[in-house]
Amino acid sequence: MGCAQGPHGGGDRVREYANALYNRELYTQAVEEYQRYLDIFNVDDNKQANVNFIIGNIYFERLHDYENAMAYYLKVKHVFPESELVGQADRQIVACLERLQRSIEAKQALDEATSLNPDDIDKPRPGDVVAKIGMREITSGDLSFHINQLPEYIQSQLKDRKAKLEFLKQYVATELFYDAAKRQNLDKDKDVIEGTYQAKKSLMVQKYLENEIAGEIDIKPDEVKLYYEANKDRYTEKDDKGNVKRQKPFQEVQQQVAQDLAQERQQKAYEQLLDRMVEAEDVRIFDDMVK
Repeated sequence: MGCAQGPHGGGDRVREYANALYNRELYTQAVEEYQRYLDIFNVDDNKQANVNFIIGNIYFERLHDYENAMAYYLKVKHVFPESELVGQADRQIVACLERLQRSIEAKQALDEATSLNPDDIDKPRPGDVVAKIGMREITSGDLSFHINQLPEYIQSQLKDRKAKLEFLKQYVATELFYDAAKRQNLDKDKDVIEGTYQAKKSLMVQKYLENEIAGEIDIKPDEVKLYYEANKDRYTEKDDKGNVKRQKPFQEVQQQVAQDLAQERQQKAYEQLLDRMVEAEDVRIFDDMVK
């Protein structure tokens, strides 16, 4: 039997804890706590639907686990059919199927949905609302998440409020243009389809190389120092004539040295992997035929 939950009872604290984990970008842990909240405490159907939808959103938007996301959206749709979130769950189910490249099922789900137009139900998610596109909310957690997906050198430029606000405006603009493009069915445009294929191919190659090469770039602190000693000339200040003005000490350039060593090892591992694959696949390039 579930435990009773008062207005300030344990259930509220567990859900607040789950919200805190979400806002700190500990998404897997947040899912566990939201699920614990549902499993242990007596929660009415509206709250259960809301929390299941939040979990679905975490899987969809944050973890990119579209199968688990779809399972939770389907739970909202079938276990809580009276919930005002069912329309949004329908749209998310279609989006999951599209991400999984199950286009026929996506079309069927689209046809089955009672309404795929924006409704007046706010999307439940933790965090302060920093912008709205129609009734769609963008929270501070959303903003932080998208900033944290950027390369570190770009993140470093988005520390102050003004820079974050400008990034938010650009994000909103992109979403508006994307929605407008979808309304014109540009997702079915042949150039977009080809570009998507090429982008996917590039990402797959990049992921494959990361998986194959990562283990060969393990760098120990003493190796960084040895690399610095062997390449001291690269870490000097020179005048206009190329004469050395100052040798930069190791402590000053240690991070740059580590990056240079990692890049060199990565390139070497890439070339060795390519050589093995060229030999294994009997690749031949006919140089003289290239005009």
